[in-house]
Amino acid sequence: MQQSTTARIRPGHEGDLEELTRIYNHYIVETPITFDVDPVTVDHRRDWLLAHPAQGPHRLLVAEEDGKVVGYATSSAFRPKLAYLTSVETSVYLAPEYGGRGLGSRLYGALFEALAEEDVHRAYAGITVPNEASFKLHERFGFKPAGTHREVGRKFGRYWDVAWFEKAMR
Repeated sequence: MQQSTTARIRPGHEGDLEELTRIYNHYIVETPITFDVDPVTVDHRRDWLLAHPAQGPHRLLVAEEDGKVVGYATSSAFRPKLAYLTSVETSVYLAPEYGGRGLGSRLYGALFEALAEEDVHRAYAGITVPNEASFKLHERFGFKPAGTHREVGRKFGRYWDVAWFEKAMR
């Protein structure tokens, strides 16, 4: 794997929305990794971005290389009920041309470092099966298998399983 050492990791902001949307739309249109099925607009993603401030348990970190956003990692609300407040769902998305350079690991490392200062008890990740690279990434960061939802999503004319992983944060 070629390492990307020039990418800068920083909190995301509104000026990143166009690139963040472009990256996410690639995964909507080309892969089963997300169960969104229709491309989203920048306006649609604005509320999502605003739900990830620079502080607190729900973060958005971006990788920027040569002035361009090339990937991001998030920790988002796991479920909307108050008792889930100390649990987050995490994810990483990279521009397809930037995969295999270690950026996903760098983004996750920065995310979990930031979350270490927050009141987060558990992190969860749902991974569409198959996705061996994502399984390995999450296992490297201490995630353990927590079960699989069988045929839980339908996209591209077929049903997909989602494997769930969890990580103790404290």
